[in-house]
Amino acid sequence: MTKAKKDQLNIEDANILVVDDNEQNLELLQAYLEDIKCRTIPARDGIEALEIIKKSKPDLVLLDVMMPKMSGFEVCRRIKNNPDTADLPVIMVTALNELRDIERAIESGTDDFLSKPVNKLELLTRVKTMLKLKNLTDQLERTLAYLSEIEKQAK
Repeated sequence: MTKAKKDQLNIEDANILVVDDNEQNLELLQAYLEDIKCRTIPARDGIEALEIIKKSKPDLVLLDVMMPKMSGFEVCRRIKNNPDTADLPVIMVTALNELRDIERAIESGTDDFLSKPVNKLELLTRVKTMLKLKNLTDQLERTLAYLSEIEKQAK
């Protein structure tokens, strides 16, 4: 196995933070994600989600929009405005379907969004795509850092 192959994030090794204040929605999303055998980390509000992200940076966040204490919009904004987590992919999950709500999600920095009720196939497809994209981005960053180091040594 090549080093590049070893460095790739295997989807089954992914840690996905699932944030929803509704226990049934949280359990449903976690059950759907069992099909890709990833590890899920539950959070029941935005404040808990930000604490989890600070302690153990997940590979992806599935984020409910309408929550007490802190909305998903604000959580996403804080994730994306923090240089340590700005590259963390966020998929917002919302029952809101007004164009203005979608605009607010995009303005807050979300990478993608799903409408409730969540379709299992759509969820799994978007999660897999977002994890593959994260993997490619991480590989590119490692390659650029390696090339930068080679350039420094060559000088």
